Amino acid sequence: MQLRLTNFRLPVEAPETDLPKAIARHLSVKEQDLQSWRILRKSLDARASKDLRFVYTVTVDVPEDPKLTQRLKKRKDVDRFVPADFDDPEPGPLAMEQRPIVVGTGPAGLLAGYYLAVKGYRPLIIERGHPVKNRVTQIRAFDREHAPHDEENNYLFGEGGAGAFSDGKLTCRMTGPDVDWVLRSFVDCGGRESIVYEHRPHLGSNKLPMICRNYRRKIEELGGEYRFECRMESVSFDDGRLLGIGTSQGFLPTNHLILAPGHSARDTYQMLYESGVPMQAKAFQLGLRIEQPQENVNKWKYGRPQYLELLGAADYSMVAKGQRDLYTFCMCAGGYVIPSVSEPEHFCTNGMSNSRHDTPFANSGLMVTLEPEHFGSDHPLAGVELQRQFEKAAYLIGERDYRSPIQMAKHFLADQVIIGERHYPSSYQRGTVSADLREVLPPVIVQALKAGLPVLDEKWNGKFLKNATLVGPEMRGSAPLRMDRDHESREAPGIAGLYPVGEGAGYAGGIISAAVDGLRSAREIVRRFAPVGM
Repeated sequence: MQLRLTNFRLPVEAPETDLPKAIARHLSVKEQDLQSWRILRKSLDARASKDLRFVYTVTVDVPEDPKLTQRLKKRKDVDRFVPADFDDPEPGPLAMEQRPIVVGTGPAGLLAGYYLAVKGYRPLIIERGHPVKNRVTQIRAFDREHAPHDEENNYLFGEGGAGAFSDGKLTCRMTGPDVDWVLRSFVDCGGRESIVYEHRPHLGSNKLPMICRNYRRKIEELGGEYRFECRMESVSFDDGRLLGIGTSQGFLPTNHLILAPGHSARDTYQMLYESGVPMQAKAFQLGLRIEQPQENVNKWKYGRPQYLELLGAADYSMVAKGQRDLYTFCMCAGGYVIPSVSEPEHFCTNGMSNSRHDTPFANSGLMVTLEPEHFGSDHPLAGVELQRQFEKAAYLIGERDYRSPIQMAKHFLADQVIIGERHYPSSYQRGTVSADLREVLPPVIVQALKAGLPVLDEKWNGKFLKNATLVGPEMRGSAPLRMDRDHESREAPGIAGLYPVGEGAGYAGGIISAAVDGLRSAREIVRRFAPVGM
């Protein structure tokens, strides 16, 4: 029989190879009676800094035993485990005239294309940017050599989308077989085996380019096709039915389009709005990024020196409740602050870290939710214009050279501005400019930050803001709009065959949630239609 054991704790010093003996002891069975076991979930309990423990959820197979079953009935931490099946339909009965097209190779488009390829649909995947190898070269030149900004080949556009250079965090509130399928596909394409059960799995920005290439190779081996430097410029539909798309490489006919443009394709948003694709403004997250010495984070979280060697650079996740909640987001231990720039002469920050987490800096987003009532207009694209307004201000403050505005956290809270200081410590590679960060955010967000930062600092006994700097703005916490779609068919209302997905469509908030969203729309195509030629 298969059992699930929850809330099972071991000291962090105990290796996973100790689990069988510990599980058998916990269940009062012999170790040789464990026919198999598997970790479902592993998280870190850091409430007692000198006694850190891993908390496991595991499944175990043991022989049927009425006495054991009776004994375990009284245990709240053990139950029968029946895994949910992954919904993997056979191809549907309807004919497909042209193969499906996927726009965008971020997590949503990538997993949609991968699933379609696995099921035999030979998708055509178009990407306005370059292959990921070319992206690495251009990004390094931009960061280290002050190369000009490339509108189509940057941190946001290109193979892998924004997710390819945004740390590779696979944290997700969702669970279930769809999440498991996505995580397993990451492992199959080069990710560590442990990402399928870690509470906060992390691939590392240095590993993601290889993983993106491996997905592409698998998709092409299965009959799919990639076209790079191919920007969608128009969408054609008639009488409520999709006909195809216009691109920088010509018209591409299709009746099935998975639209995964990412949250920064603002020209695509404009084109879709003008074409009549239904959409509406929605709340989005924005704020600043805080940077502090990684050593400070390690000392706060680890009560024993050996924990650092065992666990690596420490991270954190916090919320300050208030009239507008302030929460940390995309915490990058041992990481870098990077430019998140999609349009020339605008500036925005993000964070990343490599798998080694080996810089002396920790950084995290400090995010607040802004509702559409504060956008200044009820236009569906009003949030985009608000982003542009403050990103333009940041670019000008940064001397028109994509330097990052920076301010000591204590000075921000005290409304104290020190102009001309260029030597604040920061991992941002193009350089920083001392600034008043109130100029790069809406006043309501400034108020929330000033109310919430002292609360976060109190959680750390006054050490969170010690030696901390703030940079910004960070405007890309989520998309400022949502494209309408039907709940069951997942198509845009009135446009059969158009499937908006992922962060760019307003339906996700991270790599895994976006990937699952793309998978689910691809699955609906499979459920209803047969591949071309069948």
